[in-house]
Amino acid sequence: MVHGLLRQAKLLTRKALAPRASGPCGSRKRVTIVVTYSLHMRIAALLIAVLALAAAPLAADARDDAKKQVEFGISVAQRGLWREAIYRWERATQIDPTYAAAHNNLAIAYEHEGDLAKARAAYEKALELEPGNALIKQNYELFKEINDRTTR
Repeated sequence: MVHGLLRQAKLLTRKALAPRASGPCGSRKRVTIVVTYSLHMRIAALLIAVLALAAAPLAADARDDAKKQVEFGISVAQRGLWREAIYRWERATQIDPTYAAAHNNLAIAYEHEGDLAKARAAYEKALELEPGNALIKQNYELFKEINDRTTR
C-alpha cells in the first residue's frame, strides 16, 4: 500500500514539476516532501478514525457509570439520606452531563433540601436535554406551582 502511494506521489510530482526541475536533486527533494506530506495525512486520518471509534464505547461506559450513580442515589434517598443522594446525582451529571434523569433526580433532591434555585436550574437542564420527557415536565410544573405559591 505504501509502495503504491510512493509511486503515485512520484508520478504526480514529476508531472507537476517537470518544466521547473533543475536536475535529479531538485525533483528528488520535492518527491520526498510530497510523499512525507501524504504519509502524514494518512497517519493523521488513521488516528482520527481510531479516536472516533474509541470514543463511542467511552460514551457508553460513561452512561453506564452515571446510571450506577443514579441507582445508588435512589437507594439512599429512599432511606432518607438526601445529602448522599445529592452527591451521587451530582457525580452522575459530572460523568455524563447529557443524562437528563440524573438532572431530574438532582432537582428533586435540591427541592427536598430547600435549595430552590439549584432545583430550578437542574429541572431546566433536564428539560433542555429531553424536552419531550413527560415525567420531567410534570415534576418541573409541580415545582413551579408550589414554588410560586410559597413565594407570593
